[in-house]
Amino acid sequence: MTRIALIHALRQSVDPIADAFAVHWPEAEISNLLDDSLSADLARDGQLNEAMVSRFLKLGRYARDSGADGILFTCSAFGLAIDAVAADLAPMPVHKPNSAMITAACAAGQRIGLLASFAPTLASMVGEFPADRTIVACHAAGALEALAAGRGPDHDAIAASAAMALTDCDVIALAQFSLARAAAAVAAATGRPVLTTPECAVSALRMAME
Repeated sequence: MTRIALIHALRQSVDPIADAFAVHWPEAEISNLLDDSLSADLARDGQLNEAMVSRFLKLGRYARDSGADGILFTCSAFGLAIDAVAADLAPMPVHKPNSAMITAACAAGQRIGLLASFAPTLASMVGEFPADRTIVACHAAGALEALAAGRGPDHDAIAASAAMALTDCDVIALAQFSLARAAAAVAAATGRPVLTTPECAVSALRMAME
């Protein structure tokens, strides 16, 4: 059985990716590593630093030493740190949370709406799209806090309301795993196709590893 290590910087990412595996790759064995101080420290410092990258390297090596066949990060705001882990563990498959969704979004249109509830994600992720795409970034302020407080319906409503600013886009990409639960609400509010990171990431990882 293939073992995939999931590494999280937000506890709200755990359930969405587990749900995606249950639907799209139920045969895989998954394990979870969570360090939610990473997101708190990034929000405080405003940027990645050497110490934070070192922490990612330690998490990646722990996952490898625990018998993982591949690693999927679920934290969208840490692209450079994930690149460092991929280089450190090569040729082991190490996947970013965003890559598959970015590919799907670019195939869907020229003007892409990018919705996030964790502001540093936008600063990190916009630069991962090709330069020939127009990215309209939108922060759903307060949504993540509502989810952390256990107010799931409020989270979805805040995300849908913020997404109304993206109705002129060809497709809307939900930039975080924790936002996946709001996909139906965002689609209903905007009338636009909506892509989620968990579904895209699991499907792409399975295809790459099988």
